[in-house]
Amino acid sequence: MAVNFIYSCIALCCLTLWSFNGTSGDTHVPPPHSTMKPGSPIPVNTNSPGVHKAARFGVYRYNNSSNDLFLFKDSQINKAMVQIVRGLKYMLHVEIKRTVCEKREHSSLDSCDFQRKKNLQQTLRCYFEVWITPWLQKVHVPVVHCH
Repeated sequence: MAVNFIYSCIALCCLTLWSFNGTSGDTHVPPPHSTMKPGSPIPVNTNSPGVHKAARFGVYRYNNSSNDLFLFKDSQINKAMVQIVRGLKYMLHVEIKRTVCEKREHSSLDSCDFQRKKNLQQTLRCYFEVWITPWLQKVHVPVVHCH
């Protein structure tokens, strides 16, 4: 009985991952008979749409808390893991770079180019933890460490 419940939970979480990422090919999810324990973080493809969305949420949080005049934007996602815990918890190692867009312009990051002036260029390495609960349409970014 308990084993069936665990397999049902794993199947539900896998479906949630697949629906959030758009396609099942973007995320590696171990089969239910895997030796991986439920709730353990698993590596995920850094090119998946879900990872890019989570990284962007981390960047928005960084921009909202920084005193920089310019917005930063994700330039490269170096490592991504996801853990299924009351939603999806993404753990991301991301490089972000200063853009030419000033914060007061309220520009969309998609339309912001990276800073071209040598003296204004800056790259930060960040670790983000992004919790996404798709069925509640809720996102929480409790951890943002950039240096």
